[in-house]
Amino acid sequence: MTISAKQVQELRERTGAGMMECKRALEETNGDIEKAIDVLRTRGAAKAAKRAGRETREGGIGSYVHLGGKSGAPVEVNCETDFVARNEIFQGLLKDLAMHIAASDPLAVAEADVPVDIVEHERSIYREQVKGEGKPEHLWEKITDGRMKKFFQERTLLQQPFVKNPDISVAQLVQETTAKTGENIQVRRFVRFAVGD
Repeated sequence: MTISAKQVQELRERTGAGMMECKRALEETNGDIEKAIDVLRTRGAAKAAKRAGRETREGGIGSYVHLGGKSGAPVEVNCETDFVARNEIFQGLLKDLAMHIAASDPLAVAEADVPVDIVEHERSIYREQVKGEGKPEHLWEKITDGRMKKFFQERTLLQQPFVKNPDISVAQLVQETTAKTGENIQVRRFVRFAVGD
């Protein structure tokens, strides 16, 4: 099948991948753009995993004010070079992350960043709930672990579904941006402010 320049351009606009990468992905999928996007995302995830160990000393701070000034959030995101920190894709990520934080109120960037006292408090509540539900005692810890996993998915930034596209997590959004920019990108920290809190 012959792949047209128009198809390559459309795929490039939708993914930010290079022209040759787009052409190869379209050839592999017989011109199916949706399947080609999946191919590029898979390759991008693999490349992002290789970049994860590289040092990130550049970056930027994005901010967003939500709901008529009732809440807002600045977020620090790091990358490897000043060149990427200034590009449109990275700047878009900063804005999207700040908006997501203002809207979704995560507790921490990742599971490991949630304070131990909060983790223990939540675990004790779930454990008591399980006991009160009459579940067999040998299943209490397993059920509690499952509820803690859901808690982390709902309350940690990287595990939350991205507000503009709930089909992907925030971690996947960051990973896709890593694939597009070719650099390791790390969400370093954030603060969320809300009137009355």
